[in-house]
Amino acid sequence: MDHRPAKTGIGHVRGTTDDLTRLSKRSPSSTIVIKLGTSSIVHEETHHPLLSILSSVVETVVNLRSHGHKVVLVSSGAIGVGLRTMNIPQRPKSLSKKQALSAVGQGRLIALWDNLFGQFDQRIAQILLTRGDISDRTRYLNAVNTLKELLSMGVVPIVNENDTISVSEIKFGDNDTLSAITSCMIHADYLFLLTDVDGLYTANPRKDPVARKLDVVTSVADIRSQVSTSTLGSNLGTGGMETKLIAAEIATGAGVTTIITSSKIPSTIVDIIDYYTTLRLTSRPSSGTSSPVPKLQAIDLEHVNSSLNLKRPPHTVFKPSPIPVRDLKAWTSHTLYPAGGVIIDCGAHAVLSRRESGGRLLPVGVLGVRGSFASGQAVRILIRCLPDEGTGAEERRSRSAGPDKAGHVCSEASISRRSSSSSLVGDLESDTQTIVDDDVHVAHRSNVEESDSWEVKEVGRGLANYNSVQISRVKGLNSSRIPQLLGYADTEYVVENITIRIPVNY
Repeated sequence: MDHRPAKTGIGHVRGTTDDLTRLSKRSPSSTIVIKLGTSSIVHEETHHPLLSILSSVVETVVNLRSHGHKVVLVSSGAIGVGLRTMNIPQRPKSLSKKQALSAVGQGRLIALWDNLFGQFDQRIAQILLTRGDISDRTRYLNAVNTLKELLSMGVVPIVNENDTISVSEIKFGDNDTLSAITSCMIHADYLFLLTDVDGLYTANPRKDPVARKLDVVTSVADIRSQVSTSTLGSNLGTGGMETKLIAAEIATGAGVTTIITSSKIPSTIVDIIDYYTTLRLTSRPSSGTSSPVPKLQAIDLEHVNSSLNLKRPPHTVFKPSPIPVRDLKAWTSHTLYPAGGVIIDCGAHAVLSRRESGGRLLPVGVLGVRGSFASGQAVRILIRCLPDEGTGAEERRSRSAGPDKAGHVCSEASISRRSSSSSLVGDLESDTQTIVDDDVHVAHRSNVEESDSWEVKEVGRGLANYNSVQISRVKGLNSSRIPQLLGYADTEYVVENITIRIPVNY
């Protein structure tokens, strides 16, 4: 009798649960970021620490470490612990009181984590960050190096926002965003957002009986219309499902597999990692173990799982982008507070929406600047739009929009129409050379430059190579004019490392 394991229709080995567990343990180690919200750390009313959940999280992290994985914990809860310590019944509204409670609670929170991890002889480290700490490239790289060094030493870094000194301009906003940025910094494989439900639902499952859970999300932008994000976080926290979608968009854009699951059973994290490790290993070509393990984004999850008949742990997975943004672009997009804006034309927007553009903007594509900024600062990339609402909108649109080659000014309606036009998204070289006659280009712009009917819309961010005054002087001109007008030319590009969040065909 043949006892060899049966093969599935796609050429993969179908084995027992023990076989698959052994298979998953042969996988390379992963770097994992786990985010735990305030409502999972302290009781919403009594503010007592939820020791059962915290202990389970610690056991899960230690278990992951024993399998060779590197783990970073992003922990909220400092203000919640401070409320209990100071015997204050509810979260205050004033910034200074919240900062004071954070200062009181953070020490006790890290002591609690240290005590729990100490039961397993697991060393931890405290990392407190603000957006201001990593808005400078050197400080950002120092933070990255510190995190990576701690992981190589076998330490579990515990990251939190430094609420004691944060103000609105330098806050991450919530720890969902902080966890996403942390996962980008260390090039994590997985980001787990632990919450009070076991995945992403189309509506609040506690209130809507027909709410449906989404198991796999390929594009956050595509599923926003299907999902109600009106649910807020707890009384102690600042987040909700909307912040988790934002975090997922940031992390998956950098190539990080993002997962929403319940904090009530933290051990599910181990099951989920084993599950996807098994899917990846069994999706390897039939040539055997010498073949590279395919990335998660390259796998048809439903097809492979149906072939293996594996039990799927409860969760929602956001598949990482097949073409992740590189580190510098991720840093520019998500960690910097923009100092001003650069308004670009439709042709430049079309070019920058294409990956082969390299994220570099020539002065010929610039219509104007907003605000004051220095060279090296982050700037918003803006396009001109006509408001869709209000009296006379259609009349203003027909009067002001004009032909694209004359002024390169676009309304939202014109972008939609032109997105299917081959002239707008044609060959990259022809796009960059649409306007070469400086005098004609600037002359046609003059009629629309002063119009007060235009609105601007942010479509991306980048790093300015020249200050706002200098870019204003060379806007609309060929880059060969830069030395003549500025007296020098460090580069022909006025903005670089641009990441377009809203492409030309939105």
